[in-house]
Amino acid sequence: MKVYHSIQSFPAEKQYVVTQGTFDGVHLGHRKILKNIVDTARKINIESVLLTFHPHPRKIVFDGDQDIKILTTIEEKANLIKSIGIDHLIISPFTKEFSRTTPFDFIKNILADRLKVKHFVIGYDHRFGKNREGSIKDLQRGAEIFDYTLQEIEAKEVQESIISSTKIRTALKLGDVALAKNYLGRPYSISGKVIRGLGRGKTFGFPTANLEIQNQEKLIPKNGVYAVTVQWRDAQYQGIMNIGTNPTFDLKKKSIEVHILNFNENIYQEIMDVHFHHFLREERKFNSADELQEQLKIDSNNAKKKIGSI
Repeated sequence: MKVYHSIQSFPAEKQYVVTQGTFDGVHLGHRKILKNIVDTARKINIESVLLTFHPHPRKIVFDGDQDIKILTTIEEKANLIKSIGIDHLIISPFTKEFSRTTPFDFIKNILADRLKVKHFVIGYDHRFGKNREGSIKDLQRGAEIFDYTLQEIEAKEVQESIISSTKIRTALKLGDVALAKNYLGRPYSISGKVIRGLGRGKTFGFPTANLEIQNQEKLIPKNGVYAVTVQWRDAQYQGIMNIGTNPTFDLKKKSIEVHILNFNENIYQEIMDVHFHHFLREERKFNSADELQEQLKIDSNNAKKKIGSI
C-alpha cells in the first residue's frame, strides 16, 4: 500500500475505485466497505483508493468536540487498512478551509479531477462537504455529470445494529471493552512507553509497568481494572491493568499501570501494546496493602479465566 499525506501529492494516472471518510477505529462496518472496494477494484482490474483525514474533522468543525478522542492513531489506522488490501491511502490534512468545500466542488475538484474516480463506494447515510450538506443524491447527480458509477453499502449489509465509531467511544467510556471488541472485530488497544513509577506494587508481589501513552489524542477507557493481553516484542502475555488514581495510597495523579502475569523482564523505556478484553471491577480504596494484594490475586485469576489461553 502506498501512503500520501495530501490529495495534491497523489499521482492520479488512471481511474480508480474510491471511498472517503474518517474511518476512525476501522471497525467491522468500515471493514465491510473497504473489503468491498478491494474486491470491486480487483474484479474490474484497477486499483483502490481510500481518502481519509487528519486531524479528526470534528476537532475542526465543531467547537464542542475539540477534545474528541480517537480510537486509532494514524499509524494504527494505516496498518489496519493495509491489512485489508487497499492499494493507495491518502491522508489529507483537514482544515477550516477544506471544511467549507461544497458538495459539488468536492465531487468535481477532488473525486473527478484529482482522484479520477471510476467507481465510488460509500457507507450507509454518508454525508460530506460543507456543513455535511452532501448526500447520496448529490453523488448520484455527480455520477451523471462526471461519468462514474456509485454504490452505497446499505445498513443491513454492514450489520443490523449499526456499528459506529461513536458507539465504540461510548462503550469504552463506560468501561465496556467487551462490547467495543465486538464492534471492532478485535480488542481495543493502546500503546505506551514504560516509565518509572513509585514501585509500590513490587513490594507486595505485583510489580507494574507504568505506561506513558504515546498519543495524547488516544481514547483511554474509564477508570477501573481490566483483563488485558500485552504485546511486547514478539511475545504476548496476560495481565491486569489499572487505570485510575490508586486511592489505596491516596494518590491524586491518574496513572495507567499493567501487571504482566508470569513475567520478569527489565522493560523500562520499552514500547508495549495493551489489548483490552474484559472489565473486571471498579477501582476502589482498600484498608491496607495486604487487602489490596489479596484482591489483585483474585483479579489475576479472573483475568486468566476471562482471557483463556493465548
